[in-house]
Amino acid sequence: MNKIYHLSTCNTCKKILEEIKAKERGIELQDIKTEKITPAQLDEMHALSGSYEALFSRRSQKYRPMGLHEKTLTEKDYRDLILEEYSFLKRPVGIAGDRIYIGAEVKNM
Repeated sequence: MNKIYHLSTCNTCKKILEEIKAKERGIELQDIKTEKITPAQLDEMHALSGSYEALFSRRSQKYRPMGLHEKTLTEKDYRDLILEEYSFLKRPVGIAGDRIYIGAEVKNM
């Protein structure tokens, strides 16, 4: 499966999707704001990445206001937070077969 989890309102995501010609290549796209990530999808990402923390974005605008920078988070916390709030997923996340690409650098896609 070739799929990219992205945020349609994110300029960086838009730029990357254009640069890699995602639509032209037939890559399945999921806008995480309009189509929430399911627990099964997140668990698949976890299996490929090795941790929920690797998928977690500390750059989310909700990270500091929620006081998360002052807490020690567990893997369960990271999982729960990503499922609760789409902006906590580091993006874009691309899955190609058994490989995962996390983050906003074109070289990762």
